[in-house]
Parts: sequence; C-alpha cells; structure tokens
Amino acid sequence: MVISADRALGNAHLDESARITDFLQELKQKGFEYIRFEMPDLHGVSRMKLIPVDRVESYARKGLNIYAGTIALDTNSSVVPGSGYHEEVRYCDFMMRPDFDTLTPIPWLEKTAKVICDTYWNSGEPVKGSSRYVAKAMLERAAQLGFDVMMGHEFEFYFLTANTKEPLFDGRHIYNHLRGQFIPEIQQLLNHLRASEIDIITHNSEYAPSQFEINYGPAIGIRGADKAFTFKNAVKEIVHQMGYHATFMTKPFSDRSGSCCHFHISLLDRETKHNAFFDPNDENGLSITLKSFVEGVLVHSPGIMPFINPTPNCYRRLKPRTFAPSNISWGIEDRGAMIRVKATRDEGTHIEVRAASGISNPYLTLASILAAGLLGVKNNLQLRPSGEVTGEDNPNLPKLPFNLDSALNALEADAEIQNMLGEEFVHLFKTVKRFELKRFHSRVSEWEREEYMDVY
Repeated sequence: MVISADRALGNAHLDESARITDFLQELKQKGFEYIRFEMPDLHGVSRMKLIPVDRVESYARKGLNIYAGTIALDTNSSVVPGSGYHEEVRYCDFMMRPDFDTLTPIPWLEKTAKVICDTYWNSGEPVKGSSRYVAKAMLERAAQLGFDVMMGHEFEFYFLTANTKEPLFDGRHIYNHLRGQFIPEIQQLLNHLRASEIDIITHNSEYAPSQFEINYGPAIGIRGADKAFTFKNAVKEIVHQMGYHATFMTKPFSDRSGSCCHFHISLLDRETKHNAFFDPNDENGLSITLKSFVEGVLVHSPGIMPFINPTPNCYRRLKPRTFAPSNISWGIEDRGAMIRVKATRDEGTHIEVRAASGISNPYLTLASILAAGLLGVKNNLQLRPSGEVTGEDNPNLPKLPFNLDSALNALEADAEIQNMLGEEFVHLFKTVKRFELKRFHSRVSEWEREEYMDVY
C-alpha cells in the first residue's frame, strides 16, 4: 500500500502530539513544577531557560525561542563576528525543541527537572552548527555503515575551595581512601548524581591533590553524549551549591596533573547486536573493523585535536611521562599511548582514546573521534604496528599538535574530517577558536611580568 506524503506527515504530527500528551502527563505524575529546557553550546556548557510546568505544553508544541548566537559565543561569551550565527542572520532566534526521552530530575532543586533540546530554525530546518546535531549526524553515518555506537566519557576534575580556588588537601593521593571521601560533601555529590539518573560505577581520588574521577556506565548512541553533558554540568552546579568550586579545566595548576576525558568507544553490529570490534579468531581478539577504526583515528588525530583539546590550556597537559599522550600511537593496554586498546577477548573489547581533555565538549569528542574512525572503516585502512615499547618511549612516532594554533592548521588541512563534520559547523568552530586565540595571544601573562619586569 502506498501512503501519500500528506498522510505520512499527518501521522507523524499525530504521533508527536500523542508524545507531548504523554510527556505532560509524566510531568504531572512526578510532581514537577519547573522544567529546564537545556541545550549544549559549542563548549558543552548548558544554556537553558526555566519554564513553569503550566507553560511547558505551548513550548513543547511550538518550540522555545532563544538567541541563535548562543551556540556561537566564545569561552568568554563574546559575540564572534563572521561565525554565521550573529550579524549574518540579523541576531535572530532559533527554537529549542525538547527531546522528551531526556527528562531528568534535578534533585538538588525543589520539584525541578530538565530536558535536553535540539535546535531548529523557524523554517523547521535543524541548526547544523549545533554540537548535538553534529554528534547525531555522525551516529547516523555509523548507522548507514551498519553500526550502533557504544561509548563512555571518563572525566577527571578538581574539587576546590570557592573563594581561593585552591585544593582541599595537598600531596598525591590516587585511590587513597581518606582523600576519596575527604569531606561529607563528596558523598552528597555522589548521592545527587545517582538521584539524577547518572549510573555511577566507581568514584576515587586521582593523582593530583583534590582531583577526582567519577565514572558511570556506558550508553548507546546520543544517550552516551547526553549523559556526559548532564554529568559535567551537574557536578559544576551541585558543587557550587555546596559552597565549593569544581572545574574541568584541563590544566588549572602548572605543577599538578591535568584533567582528561578518556573516551571509550566500540561499534555494535546493528543486525546481530554483537560487538563489531571483537573477533574470537584473532590472536588478540581484535576485528578488522577495530583495526581500521583505530588507524582512522591515528591518521586523522592531528585534525580532530581542536575538538578534543579545544583551548590553549589543553596542550599543557599533553606531556611525556604524565599518562597523557604527546604522540600518535596505539597499543594493547598501553596507558602511554594515544589509543589504548582494551583487548578483553570478549564482547567487552573496545578502545580508549586518551588524548581528550576534561574541558572538551562530549558531543564533539564523540563526533570527531567517530568521524575519524568511520573514515578508517570506510577506506579499509590497515593498522600500523604498535611497536615493541610503550608509545611514549618510541622516538620515531609522529607528535600530536603542540598547541591550538597548529591543531587548527591541521584541521584546515584535513578535508575528509571537514567534509564528515559539515562545512557550516567547521566554519563556525574554526571562527570561534581563532577569535579566542587572538584574545589569548594578546594577553600579557603573569609569568612575563614576573620574568622581565624587575630585572630588565
């Protein structure tokens, strides 16, 4: 039977209307009085509007307007000319439309919940500069190749005093039991995260003083990035409300460890539902798909560095002998390599990309690494040898870009990555980052003053 386009659209409208009705009923049943409509900006920070529950239906059906340039602000929230989202569109609005499946309670606020939104122009066209849109587009590319994507973002962050922004304690205390729960507010943070449906699996103190890592379970598809977005912004907000300060800044202290985002990823066969990275007939249990994926990430690693290390500060972390990679390398269970292959010889086989920083936008970490890996799979790339020693000890390996300037140059030279992520988004991203760099390079640092002012 042939269904007309008009009828198909009508059915879609009825389905959406029914979904909104169910959503409103769910809000009522759970007793929420306020709903936050949230969206990730270019940097992964939540931008939102708070809505009384009796106003939600109208916005759920029509969308909620917000300044379109919100996704084209730099890290200082400066308006960036030439990005395509400010003066070029007359500083107009676009619409936030909620993804109803992302409804999440905010237990540290009374009777309040949130939904993550996608963004659309008034014409109904999606906003292609949105980081969530780009992530979903890459997931669709994977689906076209026959894969779903399993992922987990593993963040480190500093828990600091609010007034001085200094650590709660000194020394190096990785996994130390006393430091792991040094103050009762840490336990409260964990409780709030679990109540907001973050499925925590481990918590521990990290290498540096007052640095922590809280891990949660993996997820398939956009829900993996949504969970990371919710986690990061929740940690910041909860810790602030407790009277402290949390930061995912990559290198807040020159003499202490940087904070990373180790990104775990595997591909699942959409038909069999089995892990496409696992091959029981291979010596190490690694499939051809995994090997091509890893080689794709290695080949395109210079070009994706701006997305996983998006600030000048990020590159201060990428030093030898710090468990943070400085060269383009891979190895089985190698913590010194850029890509650590977790060869469990079972359905848990996956890779861990160790180059991303704690400050990175989880949607862009997903999008860029997935884009690079899929290029490797699509082009049947052959995986290079891993070498006989840990990646950090091999002087013959090529180096990763050493600053954001060179990383952006590498992105501009990588036509395949730009094509995968989309011209509109890449233009937006590069324009904002070049704008930030201009401000960065024009700033006189404290080091310069201390070094030169007195003696010379």
